[in-house]
Amino acid sequence: MNLLEAGRIIKPYGFKGCMKVFSYLESNDVLQSLDEVFIGKGTQVESFRLKGILIRGKFFFLEIEGIKDLEGVKSLVGCDVMIPADKLKDLAENEYYWRDIIGLDVMTEDGHFLGKIETIFPTRGNDVYVCTGGEREILLPAIADVIQNIDLEQRRVVVRLLEGL
Repeated sequence: MNLLEAGRIIKPYGFKGCMKVFSYLESNDVLQSLDEVFIGKGTQVESFRLKGILIRGKFFFLEIEGIKDLEGVKSLVGCDVMIPADKLKDLAENEYYWRDIIGLDVMTEDGHFLGKIETIFPTRGNDVYVCTGGEREILLPAIADVIQNIDLEQRRVVVRLLEGL
């Protein structure tokens, strides 16, 4: 099963097994349709049935079967919360999930290899792609002036470097 990181457990919430999770999702709507989540680190992942979920801004609060107290939640703090990738909605044309962009080769319009997209972080105006593995690390704003083409089949992003990048 293909899993997507939805957030990270940051602390217990109350004393009866509820946990506060920092959400990585742009929209938490997908969480409402879930009946199970996957929790763990690396390859050690376990499935849990959901008892309850409450969404509050950039956080969500989980109650899962098998975790009934503060100590149970404390053992999971720092773990990732994952959801099946097939639960995500289809995106409009020229929209991409971060998981699809991370790892793509980055090339200039004239074919010069700059590296690979290692990670992405959001800012107020746009996302920023972190390109490493070339001559130097480059921060690429995800704007039309810079990102010329994203080709998932060819596994590459074509960019136009603006002055200062």
